[in-house]
Amino acid sequence: MDVRIVKPRKGRGAASNDSGRYEPERRLAFDDGWGTVDEEPPRLETEVTAERSRSIISQNDSPDVPFDRSINPYKGCEHGCVYCFARPTHAYLGLSPGLDFESRIVHKPDGPELLRRTFDHPRYQPQLIAVGANTDPYQPVERKLGLTRRLLEVFRDYRHPVGIITKSNLVLRDLDLLADLAGDRLAHVFVSVTTLDRALARRMEPRAPTPARRLDAVRALADAGVPVGVLVSPVVPGLTDHELERILEAAAKAGAGAASYLVLRLPMEIKDLFDEWLDAHYPDRKKRVMDLIRGMRGGALYDARFGVRMRGTGPHADMIARRYGLAARRLGLDGGLPPLDSGRFTRPPKPEPQLCLFPSEE
Repeated sequence: MDVRIVKPRKGRGAASNDSGRYEPERRLAFDDGWGTVDEEPPRLETEVTAERSRSIISQNDSPDVPFDRSINPYKGCEHGCVYCFARPTHAYLGLSPGLDFESRIVHKPDGPELLRRTFDHPRYQPQLIAVGANTDPYQPVERKLGLTRRLLEVFRDYRHPVGIITKSNLVLRDLDLLADLAGDRLAHVFVSVTTLDRALARRMEPRAPTPARRLDAVRALADAGVPVGVLVSPVVPGLTDHELERILEAAAKAGAGAASYLVLRLPMEIKDLFDEWLDAHYPDRKKRVMDLIRGMRGGALYDARFGVRMRGTGPHADMIARRYGLAARRLGLDGGLPPLDSGRFTRPPKPEPQLCLFPSEE
């Protein structure tokens, strides 16, 4: 009888790398009977490739999010958060939503130039653009590539409103640009904090900065005058939901001006990846966690309907909502961040072509 190999790799969130749902065949790893299942998996290096794009701004019409335009400089995310709702998008590339998602990263080097062209179009109308709505714009590869910083330079040059979503303190590298934009009500940042438990965070978000570093980033942003909020996302029932009030208190203490929360959702391949992760790290809690998730999703592991997919339904979801509402009001985090100003948008003057001092003779 074949035994499937599902063994965590150090520094990675997913345990498996099954083929994507659009592939003509399904590839799984099995024990071959020669003891390979007991061997330590080899180190998995990250591969980064470039993609040429026709556009850089994505549109959405979801009533569940407060923006309809977003930019994701990267496809895939090395942070390796096992719960990441963006994992299934890697299947569109012919890659696995499992280990491929966190080890085979695609970037868009022409993104800043595409953004300039978009802003220069005479019919373009400025409106808030969220950067990092799908994958983190400040994941580790950003230290080398600087793609997010170059995008922010375009937002600065055109005085265009931008919202950043991240779970990395690398955002502080660009504090000069963010503070400049925030001075004209053109930028805000939301930092995601899932748990304050360092050990749990290391297992669940293996290559993301520690919770303490993220709260330090909140503090530094607030001190620099950049409006900053905290996303308690995702709330994992039976695993992190007991921390809800403590995370909000830590956020308020760090200087956050607003907060929000999202409940764990497990669409498509994520449900199997999360199930494997619980088996590997918290087998004693697995049944309770999965039962609570089903109780918040009408007996299923996911409910895709607008209005409920982010928060869930049922008694446990209602309890989380009440607890969040009470704590957010008590801490002054329920008012939202100040609106950004689209009216400051301006197209910078184009440089005049330099005249040649020595014209060629005809």
